[in-house]
Formats: sequence, structure tokens, C-alpha cells
Amino acid sequence: MSVIRKYSSITNRSLQNVLAYRTSYIITFLSNFVNLLAIYFLWQGIYSGRESMGGYTWDQMKTYLLVTFLANSVLSWYSETSISGKILDGSVAADLLKPIDFQTARFAETLGSSLLEGGISTVLIGIFIMSSSGVTIPHTPVVYVLFVVSLFAAMLVKFGVVYLAALLCFWSTGSIGIVWARIAITNLLSGALVPLAFFPNWLEKLALLLPFQSIIHTPSMIFLEQADVSEALGLIGIQCFWGIALWIAGKCMWRWAVRQVTIHGG
Repeated sequence: MSVIRKYSSITNRSLQNVLAYRTSYIITFLSNFVNLLAIYFLWQGIYSGRESMGGYTWDQMKTYLLVTFLANSVLSWYSETSISGKILDGSVAADLLKPIDFQTARFAETLGSSLLEGGISTVLIGIFIMSSSGVTIPHTPVVYVLFVVSLFAAMLVKFGVVYLAALLCFWSTGSIGIVWARIAITNLLSGALVPLAFFPNWLEKLALLLPFQSIIHTPSMIFLEQADVSEALGLIGIQCFWGIALWIAGKCMWRWAVRQVTIHGG
């Protein structure tokens, strides 16, 4: 119980930090929402005069875009830069002296900000659904349960990818290039830019073998009911596999980094 309290306090502090700097956070969040609207109208133009593309109707595509927005919102720029920032400014040295696991502490911080990000995203999506007709939503409670579980697993996978990318800052004097490269690769191979069904056959098969598809593709398939209950459970199992694998990879990379690299800064 003491361990749980220790990391839950980190989660609470992370949430308080977000609330303390809420103006900056809200501006960043709203810019992401504006980006969603831009993509929405882009796809609306693409679908003009067409009933379906790549197996998706326009109503399904609207739902896909909302799921993408929600999945990306629960672990955003704020969480990513907080990890790399600790490494670049040298404050990670203080974490080495604390009786906590660095990786678990960063995940606890991510959970804190994700509670607020996920809550606000859900409200905005609700408003969007009420103001837009034809959005495809499931009517079976079990689908919502599976989707929430899948969304949490997606966050774990994305955290693993973000954490590994952030640790590269041990060998770099800046994080912007690493962050943008990570975002580009993740958005492409997760299906955040376009659904994987729109990819050439070889690229779709490759993307389905990599962990990135667990971030967007899997939750969207479950929410759009493109997988039945048994298939959804299998997809969540794959998400959990990648989440655990990336967590282990993060631990290995952390041990390697703190042994061999001199920290720039403090």
C-alpha cells in the first residue's frame, strides 16, 4: 500500500501542475482540437460524392477521427516533453537518488495529466457528436467496456514508445528533432493520419506487425465494431503484449543510459 500511495502522490502532483499552468495547457489542447476540425473538413472534401473509401463510410470516418483525437489526447505533448526535459536539464540526477523507479514515476505523472486530458477530450467529443449528424457510435455496453480497456492499453503502448524516444535525449543536446521524428513515425504507422486500410498492402501488413497500430488502429476497430468480442479480446491481448515488451525495453535502455552517459546540465 505504501508503494501505491507513493506513486499516486506523483499522479496527484502531475494533475495539480497541469491545473497550475492551465492557460498554456488549454491553448495547446485547443490547437489540437482545431487540428481535428481541419482534418475533419479535409476528409469531408475527400468523401464528397463518394459513399465509402477503403471500407469506411463517411459516418464511420467521422467516428474514426474522434477516436484518433481521444487516443492522442490522453498522452500529449505535455507528458512527452516533461520526460525529455528532466534528462536535458539534468534534474534526472535527483531522481536517481530517490527511492522510486524512474519509469514508473514517469508513468504515474502521465496518468495524472491523462485524467484531465481524457476528461476534456470526452466532453469536446460529446459536443461534436451532438452538433454533427451521422456519427457512428456503438449501442452495446460491452463494446464501450472493451474500448475503455483498449484505450488504456493504447496509452501504455504509446507511453512505451514515448519513453524510449525520450531516453534518446541522454545522447542528444536537444529533444525537438527526436520528438517530431517520433510523432511522424507514430502517426503514420498507428493509423492516426489515415486508416491502415488505406495503405498499400505491403505497408499495411508491416504496420500490423509493429506496436504503433495498437495506439489508434485497435481502439478504432473495437469502437467501430469491426471486431467481435473474441477478436477484440485478442487485439487487446496484442496491445498488452506490446505494452509489456516496450516497458521491458525501457528498463533495459534506462540501465544502459545511466551507466554510460554523462548528463548535460545539473
